Amino acid sequence: MGNAQPTLRIAMQLAELLEATQTRIVFAESCTAGLVSATLAAVPGISHWLCGSAVVYREATKVAWLGVEEETLRHHSAVSAEVTAELAIGVLGRTQEATLAVAVTGHLGPNAPTRQDGVIFIAVCRRGDSSEDVVSKRLQLSSSDRIGRQHEAAEQVIATAIATIVGG
Repeated sequence: MGNAQPTLRIAMQLAELLEATQTRIVFAESCTAGLVSATLAAVPGISHWLCGSAVVYREATKVAWLGVEEETLRHHSAVSAEVTAELAIGVLGRTQEATLAVAVTGHLGPNAPTRQDGVIFIAVCRRGDSSEDVVSKRLQLSSSDRIGRQHEAAEQVIATAIATIVGG
C-alpha cells in the first residue's frame, strides 16, 4: 500500500482540474474494482464532479449493466481495447450528468496468461463522441504483486483522465 499517498496526490490534481473545467466524470472499473472512485472519494468536495463508478468485474455484469456486446467479449476477450471502449461508451450513456467517462480492464494476476499478465486497457469517452472517437490504450504495469498492480492501474486511470482534460 505504499502507493496510497502518490495516488491521493494525483487524485487531488484531477479533482482540481474537474472543478476548473466544470467536468463531471464517471468510471467503469473492472480490474480496479472501485479503487479509482474510492481514491477520488477521499478528496473533499469531489461529489460535485464524481458521478460514480460502475464496478463491472465479471463479463456477465459488463454485458448486463453497460451493454458490452457478448460478441466483442468472445472475439477480443475482456482484457482488450474493444471491450474497454464499449465500457466507456456504456457508462457514459447511462450517466447523463457526466461529460467524461474513463474505463479500465486488465489482468492483474496471478495465473494470468503470459500475454495478459499485468496488462491493462484504459479507454476515454467524452459526451458527444462517436464510437470511432473513443481512444483505448494498452499499458504494461511494472508492479509484480496484485495489490501493487491495482494501485498502479488506479493511478494510470487518474493520470489518463488528467491528460484527457488538459489535452482538451
